[in-house]
Amino acid sequence: MHKYDEPVYLISVVAKVLNIHPQTLRQYEREGLISPSRTEGKTRLYSQKDIDRIKTILNLTREMGVNLAGVEIILRLKEEIAKLEQEIERLQAELAKFEKGMVPKSRSVTTRDCGTEIIIYEERE
Repeated sequence: MHKYDEPVYLISVVAKVLNIHPQTLRQYEREGLISPSRTEGKTRLYSQKDIDRIKTILNLTREMGVNLAGVEIILRLKEEIAKLEQEIERLQAELAKFEKGMVPKSRSVTTRDCGTEIIIYEERE
């Protein structure tokens, strides 16, 4: 079994599996929507992660009628949301440590119930 992001599929295989023309995949690459890996001989290799991204692109264009410029914006926003969700998880884990009393005496923490606001400051001597 291959890893999710391991490039193993040739363009012809991906095109056949997704029922699209290889030129469509080349266009997506030119537009910056996908970036398959390349062998030393410049052969494109796609990972399962790439294939899932292409499926998302196809869904947006075929099912929802979004043009490629709109797809680019949507994909960029999805990536930004994923980064922000990771940051929220990190901050929640940090907050949990503070709530468990793992706060050094030289620091204070203030939280609010109506949102996630964390204020951490160190005492200066």
